[in-house]
Amino acid sequence: MTVAPAAAAVPLAPRRLPRRLPRRPSWLVAAAVASVGIPPGSAAFGPGVQVTAGDVASGALVLVAVFLLVTGRARMPRAAFLAFGPLVAGLGISTVHSADIGTSMAGFVRDLQVFVLVPLAVVLLVRDRRDLAIVFSALLGLGLAEAGYGIWQSVTGNGASMGGQSIRAVGTFGALDVMAMSIVVGFAFLVLTAFALAAPGRAAAVLPAAAGLAVPAALAGLGVLAAALLLALSRGTWLALGAAAVLVLVLFDRWTAVKVLICCAALPVVMAAVAGGGGQAVVERSKSMAASVSDPDQSVDDRYNLWAAAVRIWEDHPVAGVGVKNFAAYRDTYATIELSSGSETADPVNGYARQPLLSPHNEYLVFLSEQGVVGLAGFGALIAVLLAGLWTRRAFRDPLWLASAALAAFLLINFVYADLGGPTCALTAVVVGAVAARAFGAVRG
Repeated sequence: MTVAPAAAAVPLAPRRLPRRLPRRPSWLVAAAVASVGIPPGSAAFGPGVQVTAGDVASGALVLVAVFLLVTGRARMPRAAFLAFGPLVAGLGISTVHSADIGTSMAGFVRDLQVFVLVPLAVVLLVRDRRDLAIVFSALLGLGLAEAGYGIWQSVTGNGASMGGQSIRAVGTFGALDVMAMSIVVGFAFLVLTAFALAAPGRAAAVLPAAAGLAVPAALAGLGVLAAALLLALSRGTWLALGAAAVLVLVLFDRWTAVKVLICCAALPVVMAAVAGGGGQAVVERSKSMAASVSDPDQSVDDRYNLWAAAVRIWEDHPVAGVGVKNFAAYRDTYATIELSSGSETADPVNGYARQPLLSPHNEYLVFLSEQGVVGLAGFGALIAVLLAGLWTRRAFRDPLWLASAALAAFLLINFVYADLGGPTCALTAVVVGAVAARAFGAVRG
């Protein structure tokens, strides 16, 4: 009697998990960028930490990035530990030594979100050149939308009040954050400048029929963005953007820089001739920049007083500062009597409001006064690693590298005149992450 051999056991095929979730997560980053333009409302301003639509979207980015990291679908670059580790250590030390740990804990979470968690999430979600291009395109789209709305506000008298007229372009952010639109539009201006310089040649090689339209479209977009920036009447943004744009032009081609600067010199004159009250305000605002040293207006004088108060706070608390978010509690002790009690804003949507001066309006002095030399050293380590990475991987004809370098320069210079607050915190975090992705070499292809 023969026995039939037992059938060989057939192993079950392992269940395959999707390789990407989502397939191209950079679109989530683009959605987070777009959410920054949602009007924040009056609840997004004032003392304490407020949550905006951009904060919610950036929190979702962090959750997706953690999932990809835990499941092995993404890997943290080694340079990230050198860049963000000292910053986290400085934040922790200043929070532990704070006189008001409860307030500092809220500031600790906020700084961790803006300078560490969201940038790292963007680094993990941006994996190739197309991903980074998607993020930069989202910045450009948001900037163009805000610019168009801001120009309409200025022309129709629906902007923020300036000299008794509602002509200041503020976009969807309103008068409660008068600098937000200019920062968003500045990001877009630099991205479009980088692509207008470096991308047309590549477009011609891929699609010759579209090459003739690329430059005129870019020039038209730059014109819209430049008009909105002028009508925003933000002197600090003008200075930071001008320096960053000149840097990009010089890095790309010095002769091109000379020709562009000559053409741009006439732009304020044209604005004054065709934009009515808004153009006249641009001219007066430009004149006030020259007088900021010898004869500063009240806004500039308040800023000087805040800077001096921050330095005095640091001199008394040099190592760990007074604790994150504690500058406002110490301001009146160290500021002189010339400091105003607050700034006045008004627009047709929010009406008249008086906002207290809760920060030094200088990001470096924020770190120095609230976190001491420990915190400033951590912030400096982040800057140093990003700049070193960009310079090591420099490519003067690469639009993605040019845009990253321009955005980094813009932020570093703008931090001299402003600090982070309001709805643009989440957007700044995304920009830092995009720059870090290019600096760390995490962008492939």
